[in-house]
Amino acid sequence: MTQIRELTNYLEALAPLAYQESYDNSGLIIGDPTTELTGVLVTLDATEAVVDEAIAKGCNLVVAHHPIVFKGLKKLNGKNYVERTVIRAIKNDIAIYAAHTNLDNVVGGVNFKIAEKLNLQNVQVLAPKSQVLSKLVTFVPVADTQRILDALYAAGAGQIGDYKNCSFRVSGTGTYQPGQTAQPAIGEVGEYHEEAENRIEVIIPTHQQGQLLAALRQAHPYEEVAYYLTALDNKNQEVGSGAVGDLPEPLDGQSWLSYLKDRMNLNLIRYTPLPAHPIRRVAVCGGVGSFLLPDALRANADVFVTADYKYHEFFDADGRIVICDIGHYESEVFTKELISQHLAKKFITFAVILSETDTNPVSYY
Repeated sequence: MTQIRELTNYLEALAPLAYQESYDNSGLIIGDPTTELTGVLVTLDATEAVVDEAIAKGCNLVVAHHPIVFKGLKKLNGKNYVERTVIRAIKNDIAIYAAHTNLDNVVGGVNFKIAEKLNLQNVQVLAPKSQVLSKLVTFVPVADTQRILDALYAAGAGQIGDYKNCSFRVSGTGTYQPGQTAQPAIGEVGEYHEEAENRIEVIIPTHQQGQLLAALRQAHPYEEVAYYLTALDNKNQEVGSGAVGDLPEPLDGQSWLSYLKDRMNLNLIRYTPLPAHPIRRVAVCGGVGSFLLPDALRANADVFVTADYKYHEFFDADGRIVICDIGHYESEVFTKELISQHLAKKFITFAVILSETDTNPVSYY
């Protein structure tokens, strides 16, 4: 038996909810997390038609990119498609889960899937996030240092970019005097004690501090563990908005447009004037991406591929970059493939099905 929460926990290990934007509503929106899974239908949008498809295919969980409930619901009387979808899901015991901006904001997420579709090389996060890292400092007996570090590494500490098991240590002397009810691992009750210790420092994801402190306490020999946490402004190169990388070979403007249209299976592209020089470096952002234009420029991108650009925003290219608006649905539709690939690697006792329902609300004539 696999419960819904086992699958959602797996997805949240890949794309932690702590990395979603403040306005977002990712996570389990409808359903009991302890329900046994019968099948998963993966979609870009949760709609009434998608819920009907899930029912027909024996799937009791819909995993969507876009949250069906984005703003607060004060009533459920079926007056719009959101309320009707929620009612239909609840009546038929269909759970709905959304992995939205948290999946946008991680390495290997939505924007990296776009980069993969475009066969970009040397892909990096375009706008790394700050204020998502902390520094953990603790003090340990010299003989226990490596064992405690190994426990912290296993719990998620010490990752800096493409380097793991990163730490700093300095030797010193710890002092303490156990009280009458203490049970010291080293030293005697009531007697002043000095111990050769290492001060160790590791970078940790802030949202994981609970599990890391639990791992520290379990591994540490002392009854009382001395530590402190400091929030950092350092940018986390593994978390953030957009992605940027290089084309396998430079392309002239017209060849680039043909390449983009073919690789992303597009009906049309809205774009600003093409440059005279070859296009080499490409920035991408699934969905609404105009806020990342300054980052694309700083990354020396020749092109910025995104969606939902407004008329006046196109002027911001100002001859410095080519903006290519490919449409919101078109920029993110491959998210279905991304999610299903991850789930298929982990879960084999139930079906993971790509939705066949076209949820694109925009048609082209």
